[in-house]
Amino acid sequence: MCGGGESLWGWGPRVPSPLLLLSLLSTAPLGLLGEETRQVSLEVIPGWPGLPQNLLHIRAVGTNSTLHYVWSSLGPPAVVLVATNTPNSVLNVNWSRLLSPEPDGGLMVLPEDSIQFSSALIFTRLLEFDNTNMFDVAAETPGKPYPPYSLAEFSWNNITGSLDPATLSATFQGRPVNDPTGAFANGSLAFKVQAFSRSGRPAQPPRLLHTSDTCQLEVALVGASPRGNHSLFGLEVVTVGQSPDCPSMREQHSIDDEYAPAVFQLDQLLWGSLPSGFVQWRPVAFSQKQGSRESALPCQASPLHPILAYSLPQSPIVQAFFGSQNNFCSFNLTFGASTGPGYWDQHYLSWSMLLGVGSPPMDALSPLILGIMAVALGAPGLMLLGGGLVLLLHHKQCSEYQSIN
Repeated sequence: MCGGGESLWGWGPRVPSPLLLLSLLSTAPLGLLGEETRQVSLEVIPGWPGLPQNLLHIRAVGTNSTLHYVWSSLGPPAVVLVATNTPNSVLNVNWSRLLSPEPDGGLMVLPEDSIQFSSALIFTRLLEFDNTNMFDVAAETPGKPYPPYSLAEFSWNNITGSLDPATLSATFQGRPVNDPTGAFANGSLAFKVQAFSRSGRPAQPPRLLHTSDTCQLEVALVGASPRGNHSLFGLEVVTVGQSPDCPSMREQHSIDDEYAPAVFQLDQLLWGSLPSGFVQWRPVAFSQKQGSRESALPCQASPLHPILAYSLPQSPIVQAFFGSQNNFCSFNLTFGASTGPGYWDQHYLSWSMLLGVGSPPMDALSPLILGIMAVALGAPGLMLLGGGLVLLLHHKQCSEYQSIN
């Protein structure tokens, strides 16, 4: 879970054990094996005239497989992820069905028998809590909740203008249709989506290791007026699948914080057994655009729990692809704490995650940490070797001594 247990921040009490150190030393490089370069394309699927262009298709083609990411702000922001075992699979969109009250069959990946895995995420609500005088870190809620913002009731931009083929990215930007208090008069909520044709890391923290099998989402709340002096914000996230069980949450701990200073944890959401999908993030958000340790906010995730479909806003692309018989699970992410930096500093909040298929990327130990470990583990060996040489030379000198008698 996203910081759901004991703190693993640099200022927390937990120190990695020697056993963890040795296990990381022996297994970390394995996460970099078997990576594949893909031919990646971004396409805005043209809709009916007069409607915002808000259906983005990312197609990542490998030697014998294809990944399809279909992002849309029809209804609440959502993504459908499909993995196939052929490089020739294609997306088919039937707009008349997709925009109808019964969109089943309006979104398909063909051939259907090539599909190896499919799932979806829906971002349903922007949460806000009054964190004033909340000093109990173990409290079940981060504060008194304000009425949430339903993201299905946001007006979203035309993503064609933000499409950037050079960086393989596009941004959905929106604000509430009805905003009686003017909270979003100068603010917006943005979902920046980015694909990758090969492995690497972004320049800005949290610098998640991506591969060609992943797609990154950065969520940014900018300029919106909070309803309290110390408001904490969060997201309600819904997972979609045909399995009766919710995806599992796991934590990975590390001794290396080079890529995200003071953060020694990586959180993962996993669907079933391989080949399956995953979501991966570090339990940290940032209150400044140039993310740094000084602007880092802790991230907390609630446990996943099943939720009934009728209580959720409908996502047309999810129902169009999966039909009406699905299982939904939800969890909340909240960003910030009662002390330290917060959204109130500069009215800015950003958080990033990776979505992909297969084994989640695993960080190898950085050269700095490997150097420190080499010195730490090598120094005793050098001392023993030096001591042995001294004893050997001393013994040789004694054996060469001859009595004058």
